[in-house]
Amino acid sequence: MNKTVVVGMSGGVDSSVAAYLLKEQGYDVIGVTMQIWQDESETAQEDNGGCCGLSAVDDARRVADVLGIPYYVMNFKKEFQKNVIDYFVDEYRKGRTPNPCIACNRYVKWESLLQRSMEIGADYIATGHYARISEYKNGRLSIRKSVTARKDQTYALYNLTQEQLKRTLLPVGEYEKEQIREIAKKAGLPVAVKPDSQEICFVPDNDYAGFIERETGEKEKKGMFVTEDGEILGEHKGISHYTIGQRKGLGISMGHPIYVKEIRTDTNEVILAEEEKSIFSTVLTADNINYMGAEKFEPGMEMTGKIRYSHKGEKCVVKACEDGKITLEFANPVRAVTPGQAVVLYDGDYVLGGGTIC
Repeated sequence: MNKTVVVGMSGGVDSSVAAYLLKEQGYDVIGVTMQIWQDESETAQEDNGGCCGLSAVDDARRVADVLGIPYYVMNFKKEFQKNVIDYFVDEYRKGRTPNPCIACNRYVKWESLLQRSMEIGADYIATGHYARISEYKNGRLSIRKSVTARKDQTYALYNLTQEQLKRTLLPVGEYEKEQIREIAKKAGLPVAVKPDSQEICFVPDNDYAGFIERETGEKEKKGMFVTEDGEILGEHKGISHYTIGQRKGLGISMGHPIYVKEIRTDTNEVILAEEEKSIFSTVLTADNINYMGAEKFEPGMEMTGKIRYSHKGEKCVVKACEDGKITLEFANPVRAVTPGQAVVLYDGDYVLGGGTIC
């Protein structure tokens, strides 16, 4: 009997081709779009083509029709609100910079979708992420970089569990983006030339602070821009407007570049530094550790650490592991280590694990 796979279809070309490839490989494919953010206006849907709106449902349904596979919309609004939106708002209010895609992947796309897919008798779930799943040398499953470095999405998947990896298929990781578009064209999929969505799906205008104010119904308190020596430079609009390393859009003119070095929630201050080198560091500590290829981290272990999605990675060594935290020292200083972001640790192409920078 054929194995059944539920494919999370976002209405984009990658997940559409994932469904096509799995059908070609002989799986019984069921297409599912996760209804998580449906309060967008028609205009916003058309302008942004986000991964979860009504326009995504229309596109995914048309693809499913072409492929001749069953298609459903499943409601995950509650799970998305709790694990992604509430977390996003809470982190910004604490002066941290969250990564909602990582939270969504772990707790909504995998935990909730996987559970519901198993309940309807599926063997696997699949997505259109540019990543692969392989066995690491110690026998544990690991997310492995895709064949295309330009589109690699392993950073956002470091938080998956061994159980989740066993039940996951990632067919797109073996291809370049251009090949995926070509496959879509040849298969007659209506989304072959649809542009990729870039922004956070629930903040299409990129105004995080405005979103947080609307979500909480609270106007954020203004505070002071301060130098490292305590000199007051001016007033800021509220800490959720800023992130470590930010240089543009600060709303303060000094006649020369100036950078956000630190955000202090207890005093509601944003600390600014004049030297860019002052926002570089060689040491960071992370908590909420997820072990993937590695069974554990130990002092002296050498690996490569990525501190944000766009970071190319830097050699680092484990200095300490205690109280559920890991301290890393980098061979070369890294720019803008940002609390709330993830540090993801690699051995070559394999994800060993990662955690939240604290």
